[in-house]
Amino acid sequence: MDGTAILERLGGSRNILLLQGPVGPFFDHLARFLVEQGRFVSKINLNAGDAWFYRQPGSIDYSEQPDHWPHFVDRVLVERKIDAIVLFGDCRPYHRSAILRARMKAVPVFVFEEGYIRPNFVTFEPNGVNANSMLPCSDADLRLVPLPEKVKKKRTRFSRMARYAFMYYLAGRLGRRQYPNYRHHKPFDLYPEGLYWLRSGMRKLIYRFTERSLGARLTNDLAGKYFLVPLQVFNDSQIRSHSDFRSVRAMIGTVLESFAREAPPDAHLVFKHHPMDRGHRHYGRQIVQTAAASGVGGRVHYVHDLHLPTLLKNARGAVLVNSTTGVSAMFHDKPVKTLGRCLYDLPGLTHQGELASFWQNPAGPDRDLYERFRNYLIRMTQVRGSFYSGGRVVLGNERPTLRLVATDPALGTLASSAPSVAPSAPPLESAVLRTGT
Repeated sequence: MDGTAILERLGGSRNILLLQGPVGPFFDHLARFLVEQGRFVSKINLNAGDAWFYRQPGSIDYSEQPDHWPHFVDRVLVERKIDAIVLFGDCRPYHRSAILRARMKAVPVFVFEEGYIRPNFVTFEPNGVNANSMLPCSDADLRLVPLPEKVKKKRTRFSRMARYAFMYYLAGRLGRRQYPNYRHHKPFDLYPEGLYWLRSGMRKLIYRFTERSLGARLTNDLAGKYFLVPLQVFNDSQIRSHSDFRSVRAMIGTVLESFAREAPPDAHLVFKHHPMDRGHRHYGRQIVQTAAASGVGGRVHYVHDLHLPTLLKNARGAVLVNSTTGVSAMFHDKPVKTLGRCLYDLPGLTHQGELASFWQNPAGPDRDLYERFRNYLIRMTQVRGSFYSGGRVVLGNERPTLRLVATDPALGTLASSAPSVAPSAPPLESAVLRTGT
């Protein structure tokens, strides 16, 4: 992970509060890194999964009712003299409330999220991400941005991410008594989640065979004739917070209705299920029944595990809510129509007309503008690395380099050429706090 970009965006902030991070030890590593740079770091654990992956001094366990959370955040901000909050995902209920309290006290908030540009980067922005981003951006301004450098692609360790997720849910299950009032932003029980992951694995094996013939058809006789619709996870914040749809099913219905009414008679439509949602939801019955009732049953297809870049290369265009797939589609010079609020929905990048006009005459991206937009995103919002790679943290030529060495399945150690400095956070006295170790 590129520590230089993180430090530059944090600026002069000295007392940093961490809220929930991505599953796994990334926030533990981040805290060690920040302490090495002379920052004071506190961390609030909301459930046992948070506490399991965070082993640094200055952690705080919050076990009270959610209604008390805003007042609790106020006290932490004051008593620990917090001048920056860092969190992962700005749409989680606890985080939305904390962001509001921070803004009332003029405390800056920095948000990590999965990268806009994948798989080489993660997002780290002040104020908010996705549709909440305050990144100033217009097509005219982008024309002044230099073209990007080439980036060597790296693989994200999915197996490590899955292992972290399992450990997080297991710890959360075993530690429920310590956090009896915690309310997760998604289902938070190991028993159904374990079954969903098992079902996901079984479905993946099945689709490897059942989708083979359709995959061949999409890259041959249907190449350039279909529109791709990548779906979100059923409880994704992009649907709930950054679109006007109540659910993924509502989005599917809207797209199917418009396609049946407005698309050319030779056009096909391909819905691509989200791989992280494979075990939770299945929209096959809705898609088949709605398409048949609309008279386009033979032109609508539903896939799960076909190779996404190959689908994009052979598509006529992509319709989506707010997904990094939109940036990938533009990389392949494919027209994109967004149905949600997202920062890349700009003239010259995405189709600016209604969905009905997109089927008939989709407007593709300006390649030069896209390259400049991508470079702008990388420079302003992205940090090179991955939450799950276990890679190095590089500070630059004139700063010490930190190396991540795995010593435990859940944790790691940071070795540095710089002398270790471990400032302790100011004490916090409260009846509802239990200082962790």
